Amino acid sequence: MPSTRRFLHGLAAAMLALSLSGCGSFATSPAASPGAACAPGLSPFERDTLYFGRAIPTGGQVSEAEWLRFLDSTVTPAFPQGLTVIDAVGQWRGEAGAVVREPSKIVVLLHPRDDKADAAVAQIIAAYRQAFAQEAVLQERQAVCVRF
Repeated sequence: MPSTRRFLHGLAAAMLALSLSGCGSFATSPAASPGAACAPGLSPFERDTLYFGRAIPTGGQVSEAEWLRFLDSTVTPAFPQGLTVIDAVGQWRGEAGAVVREPSKIVVLLHPRDDKADAAVAQIIAAYRQAFAQEAVLQERQAVCVRF
């Protein structure tokens, strides 16, 4: 059974390899760096991208109905101003050399940087891990400038 931890390790290794190869950059622009001002008309925000693997380590996977209940009961109340959900498939090469794929959901949250939002993101991650016996939920955070 594919494990979320292996998915996250594979994703982290791929990101590291890309950044070390010189083919990609994960640095933010100076305008989006913490403490820097955004251009006129743009506001400083944080973008949290959360990667939720749907394979359950004990067998099976998080169903679409279970995911929607989690989204409606946990994520949406924490960020009622809005969010984006993307269907995805994570993949990595397993120990035996075969490619392992796992259905996933990606949630993108844009919000002001504050303790309330930080606590809400941490609570979402903890709730998903507990509800679906997950070892981890990958969280990616970047300072951004936005206009609505």
